[in-house]
Amino acid sequence: MSLIIAVDTGGTFTDIAAFDLDAGTVAYAKALTTYRDLVDGVMSCVDEAGADLNRALLAKHGTTLVINTLLQRSGARAALVTTKGFRDTLELARGNRVNPFRIDYRRDPALIPRPLRFEIDQRIQGNGEVTKEPDPAEITALGDTLAELGVEAVAISLINGYLDDSHEALIAGILRERLPGVYITAGTELTREWYEYERCCTAAANAVVGPRMSDYTKRLQTRLADAGFGKTLYMMGSNGGVLSIERTLKEPISLIESGPVGGCIGAGAYGAALGLPNLIAFDMGGTTAKCALVRDGAFELHSPYFVGSYETGFPIRGSVVDIVEVGAGGGSIAWVDDAGRLHVGPKSAGSDPGPVAFGRGGTEPTVTDANLVLGRIGSDVFLGGGLLLDIDAARDAIRDKTSAPLGLGDRPIEDTSEGILALATVSMTNAIRQVTVERGHDPRDFTLFVFGGSGPIYGAALARELNVSAVVIPPEPGNFSAIGMLLADARIDVARTMILPFEADSLARVNTAFEEAERHGTETLSREVEGADVLLTRSIEMRYRGQKHTFTVPLAGPVGEADVLRTAFEKYYSTRFGHSDSVAPIEIVGIHVSAYARTEKPDLSQLPRHGEPADTDTQPANRLVYFGAAGGWIDTPVHRRSTLPLAFEAVGPLVIEEYGATTLVGPGDHCRIGDLGEIHISIGG
Repeated sequence: MSLIIAVDTGGTFTDIAAFDLDAGTVAYAKALTTYRDLVDGVMSCVDEAGADLNRALLAKHGTTLVINTLLQRSGARAALVTTKGFRDTLELARGNRVNPFRIDYRRDPALIPRPLRFEIDQRIQGNGEVTKEPDPAEITALGDTLAELGVEAVAISLINGYLDDSHEALIAGILRERLPGVYITAGTELTREWYEYERCCTAAANAVVGPRMSDYTKRLQTRLADAGFGKTLYMMGSNGGVLSIERTLKEPISLIESGPVGGCIGAGAYGAALGLPNLIAFDMGGTTAKCALVRDGAFELHSPYFVGSYETGFPIRGSVVDIVEVGAGGGSIAWVDDAGRLHVGPKSAGSDPGPVAFGRGGTEPTVTDANLVLGRIGSDVFLGGGLLLDIDAARDAIRDKTSAPLGLGDRPIEDTSEGILALATVSMTNAIRQVTVERGHDPRDFTLFVFGGSGPIYGAALARELNVSAVVIPPEPGNFSAIGMLLADARIDVARTMILPFEADSLARVNTAFEEAERHGTETLSREVEGADVLLTRSIEMRYRGQKHTFTVPLAGPVGEADVLRTAFEKYYSTRFGHSDSVAPIEIVGIHVSAYARTEKPDLSQLPRHGEPADTDTQPANRLVYFGAAGGWIDTPVHRRSTLPLAFEAVGPLVIEEYGATTLVGPGDHCRIGDLGEIHISIGG
């Protein structure tokens, strides 16, 4: 057995990368995501790639099922059990009004409606003191009530439960006995961090997605087994590592950004191999565009993560790669509002019906349709020629649905198409600025690393908007998130809230807490990865006394001299906010341990490189491509990426086509092929 498989289910396409350890070959494939049953899309990819599951050593899988379930409110009928007096925590939230000038402002409804929220008479104080023990008889009676209501899941989140998990454990144990077959989750099983609203939302979300994720995972395992797969299946976690099926079933909320994270892992790996430690990882697919920072070879984690948006959504407490996502993808719909303004996204045509050019019943023009009209995408090469695109239908849709409502019916259709792409570019650059400028980083200090089926066509345009000078496009960008999953190791993050003054006694307690967290992480990964060699990293959460927000400082080892730790904190604080205070008192808020265990995976040097084509016909074709800023239609060389030798160089304009993606090099930009088959674009030469 020598096959390693990674499958990424996205909003429009499902992608696979299957690597043969013995032969050193990799097979890629894409299939339209099957919304009626996502497992069908996974198996279609396996078949398309010709992957023999009988030879598979392990499989890794990323899916958008969790996030889509929460966004679409299509999860289980769930109940909430909380402390007496705190039934309305989900609705009270933080009590802040994000936009005080909007009189119609409303948050999204709570995940669990009020009639399904119940109280237990117990209390743990903020210092951890238990002042009221829960009554088992009350819990038993509640179990009977929940059974009568026919709930499918129960979330348990008690006030200050993060300080003492015994009450939540008691309630969970009784309810599991009284409610067989009902999905029960306790907040302390997911996180031991403070903030009752965030903890409550996390438990509620886990309960809502739990039954659906359990059903999906079990059906996937069955279908894979029927096809011959009998080894280990891992799921892609939001923290940048894979996790076992056992942990997935217990904490499916850990998969909330399962799909996009794979690309971040791949970006970090390629950055390290190419000597590029600072990257903006940008992924544009068919439905959304995502971006994250890789700094000093590592991506940053973010907590809390907001489902929907900060303005109207709800938070999830957990380790999630700091990703900003916008509704701008190849399938994003261009539309005109009642005021006569053009918009692009967030509505998407998805895979069903898809862009108008797909010929699957779509009637609304999309970003893909605009690129096709401008000659940037060829009509006969999409998915290796497997999906022929209808350019006439795309032109008609743009003219009827956008040009005409905008009063531009007498203008060339190219003008409207460029306007559609310009709006999409603005939306995507704003997302990149959120993870750079708004985090205290200058985009010019980074290389733009672009992937996704729709990303490479925008790389140069995004770089110009951001004043970034260099763009890198990896091999097989259309399947790159799946490639990233191939490279992912197992990982678990353990966090604990500890509010302590910054003094010697506190540092000793912190070191003890680190040791306990490391022991938990090591034991977990040792169960999940046979023969695991666990790597551990530490970080500490700190703040100036009196501040609400905290700051995370990485540690090289045990907490030692207080002066050294304070200096590190002030350095990180100054980087983020431009100043620090050397005399203000600081305090410790919590600890964070990341544990890693290596899984079987290829080295980048093993992945097949471009520039070694079997096809000897290396002459480019030519096609007219529209560049408005350069005067209009330009007869442009069109290369097949597989025919470009290593060290190939050219000055744009040119188009580079491959299975699953198209790269556009603008007029005056310089392009070359690197040692790993990656495309380098230097903006302006």
